[in-house]
Amino acid sequence: MTVIYPSPIFGPVHSRRLGVSLGINLLPADGKFCSFDCIYCECGFNKDRRPKQKLPTRKEVKDALEDRLKDMKANGPAPDVLTFAGNGEPTAHPDFAGIIDDTIELRNHYFPNAKVSVLTNGTFITRQPVFDALMKVDNNIVKLDTVDTDYIHLVDQPTGKYDLEEIIEKLGEFKGHCIIQTLFMHGEYNGKDVSNLSDKYLQPWLDTVKKIAPSQVMIYTIDRETPAQGLRKATPEELNHIVALLEKAGLKASASY
Repeated sequence: MTVIYPSPIFGPVHSRRLGVSLGINLLPADGKFCSFDCIYCECGFNKDRRPKQKLPTRKEVKDALEDRLKDMKANGPAPDVLTFAGNGEPTAHPDFAGIIDDTIELRNHYFPNAKVSVLTNGTFITRQPVFDALMKVDNNIVKLDTVDTDYIHLVDQPTGKYDLEEIIEKLGEFKGHCIIQTLFMHGEYNGKDVSNLSDKYLQPWLDTVKKIAPSQVMIYTIDRETPAQGLRKATPEELNHIVALLEKAGLKASASY
């Protein structure tokens, strides 16, 4: 069963990686709107979930967020993090930068100890307003499943222009103010092997992550039903091995199974 989130606010939910997380969904509540079309996405394929509703406005997001934070202040629980996630790519919203400013202002007023996190696939980090906004949040979590262009087009399936070298260069410009998030898995898709755990994929990815020098690396595997059939979880042993390689390289790393 694929997951479609309410908009603009959902939760709080307990995140495997982030704790008590209040979700902020900048995409329509009735479908998926994303610059990737990942074969493992819990929200399904883009073509099967085309939204009819419009994006929430900046004001709608701010008002809904303030209402929920007021309620949590009065009744609990206190959020560990305010997380931009949901039905697609949050940085695709035309008012993303302004919404980040509003969110930081509300966070500072209601729950100054909470972090602001953004889960992004990185497709729009070359846009300066998006880059600048991501520099302001506590946890700038950017997807990088591999550094192999063919694999990205097979598995992540960008819907528009995606220049891998440009993305990697821009990730380096965060000067460590980013968290790299990578999904590892096994399986086949359209008759092709989609495991990214072999040395062919793992070593170049590791070398690139070292150059980016993020504050942290989060690795994980499939947790929910996927729109593509034939995909399998990476094992805890495999993920722990990658964490060990990252730590040996001097990087902070964690795995979610």
